[in-house]
Amino acid sequence: MKHTLSVLVEDEAGVLSRIASLFARRGFNIESLAVGPAEQSGISRITMVVPGDDHIIEQLTKQLYKLINVLKVQDITEIPCVERELMLIKVNATSSNRSEIVELAQIFRARVVDVAEDSLTVEVVGDPGKIVAIVQVLQKFGLREIARTGRIALTRESGVNTEWLKSLQAKV
Repeated sequence: MKHTLSVLVEDEAGVLSRIASLFARRGFNIESLAVGPAEQSGISRITMVVPGDDHIIEQLTKQLYKLINVLKVQDITEIPCVERELMLIKVNATSSNRSEIVELAQIFRARVVDVAEDSLTVEVVGDPGKIVAIVQVLQKFGLREIARTGRIALTRESGVNTEWLKSLQAKV
């Protein structure tokens, strides 16, 4: 199972390197990684997606807390949260299929950010499922390049689980 970890750290040189080294020494892969300033000055939030069972994640959490610059570690996998990713995708485009690609981008609420003679670059922001879905849809045109950010996430203060709401909608 994949777990999403939200880690608050002191914003100092070498912190990310120490965290990455911790994972590498134990033979764990980080599938997604995003780092940026948090709400408080001098603090950064690291959002990681890591494969492993609950026991492994518990051990990694304990090891993270041993690092001096780590302030808080939270496994937000089972907590209602807002998750987003950004992707830029460059797609082959001819004069005959360009309008179809633009229409598909609009369906996904994506934006065309660059137009060339033989390609379009599309910007997509959304949950990881949306990112995977638009890649599958655009694949038939030929994908030239993809650049994705890591997943970012914040817990929902409302506590509303949107996955649960989606399942209710599907039943109706």
